[in-house]
Amino acid sequence: MDSSHLIKLAMMSLVLLLSSCDPDGSGGEGMETVDLTDIAYDPVTYEVDRVVGFPILEFPADNPLTEDGVQLGRRLFYDPVLSRDSTLSCASCHLQEGSFTDNLAFSPGVDGAVGERSSMSLVDVGFHLNGLFWDGRVATLEEQALLPVEDPVELDHDWAVVVRDLRADSIYQVMFRKAFGISDTDGINRELAAMAIAQFERSLLSTGSSTWDRVKAGRAIFSDQEDLGRLIFFDRGALEGRPELPDGQCFHCHIDPLFTDNLYRNNGLDVAPDYEDFPDLGRGGAIGERLQNGQFRTPTLRNVEFTAPYMHDGRFETLEEVMEHYISGGLPSVNKDPLMDSINLNTEQRDAVIAFLKTLSDRSLLDDPRYAQPE
Repeated sequence: MDSSHLIKLAMMSLVLLLSSCDPDGSGGEGMETVDLTDIAYDPVTYEVDRVVGFPILEFPADNPLTEDGVQLGRRLFYDPVLSRDSTLSCASCHLQEGSFTDNLAFSPGVDGAVGERSSMSLVDVGFHLNGLFWDGRVATLEEQALLPVEDPVELDHDWAVVVRDLRADSIYQVMFRKAFGISDTDGINRELAAMAIAQFERSLLSTGSSTWDRVKAGRAIFSDQEDLGRLIFFDRGALEGRPELPDGQCFHCHIDPLFTDNLYRNNGLDVAPDYEDFPDLGRGGAIGERLQNGQFRTPTLRNVEFTAPYMHDGRFETLEEVMEHYISGGLPSVNKDPLMDSINLNTEQRDAVIAFLKTLSDRSLLDDPRYAQPE
């Protein structure tokens, strides 16, 4: 049995399960149900271009990536129909040119409401398998995609209304049918919308065109400054004839190839003598574990050149400020990561690490038409 038949079976089972109830609460009262079975349903696997050295992209068995699923997710990602006043979309806080963040400390929501954390980059987010958001409060992209729509400081809408509008839209009728094989418009619901958005987000992958990836593949070489930064970043000085170089302690948390360890750490951003003293409890607040208060997800450093400002609250405008924070050892707090106390770089070494970080820039991702707003 080929992959397209397996996808069909998985999707049809899912649609039957979801259509057996009305989980989005929309009910569809007063709306005419439109039969969609005259529209062809022939799912085609979305082929992922895997970069050498990257892990295999994982996804739920009931939500494999298909060409039509990714395109539906892309359209939903950019559609302001998801917001209460039709002014904002997912893309408002995750701009392609900002490596799918918005380059703001705090993102404005509907009516100017402002949250308390910076939007995270979505590049390679399909590999984040240890919780999502800065505090890891949800486990899957399908769960994550549901939350911003009804968050009062984000899109501030009602999924029941969103679903009603999607069911009435002739373009979405066709796209949901092609993506998930639903038989009529009653099959359109928030779960399938979230699944499509998750498919699109999983497609936002590094391309292998960064200087770092090209050097690893033997297609480029580092400048002297970039290579100095590499030695400090990965603590390779002693191994490569430069024993006098300090360890930047970077690679312990930012592990190649994803340049994150997918863990949660306190990197000394706030003074906190006790676990209850953090202004934002972070991971501990999300899971109810006080020993993890003040810890936040280690973000990827891929495309970090384009994702300023930095940290969960966007407090640092430049990579120079970030590096100075780490060199300073950070602020004293009860569970600060011990690595923070052993970073000693001079200005030349700091600048070399920053030069190395810029070799992780994947500029082709920022203007790839596959990820842009659909026409």
